Amino acid sequence: MPLLYKLGIVLVAFVALLTVVIWVAFRERRIGRGIARHDVEAQQATDARVLAVIFSAIFGGMLLTLLVAWLIFF
Repeated sequence: MPLLYKLGIVLVAFVALLTVVIWVAFRERRIGRGIARHDVEAQQATDARVLAVIFSAIFGGMLLTLLVAWLIFF
């Protein structure tokens, strides 16, 4: 498989990962606006979900790095 196709696969995977993170973050922000100001637990739960997605995306980026190394060198 030519290198251009391999890098194309990586680009698509990166864009998909980034799209999911941005979509979830904006969805949670929209949901968070509907939460009453005095409901601190619900606000903290929304923040926790956003942080969980962001930090799980870090692991996805690490896996993407391994995919790049595998595609380039093998």
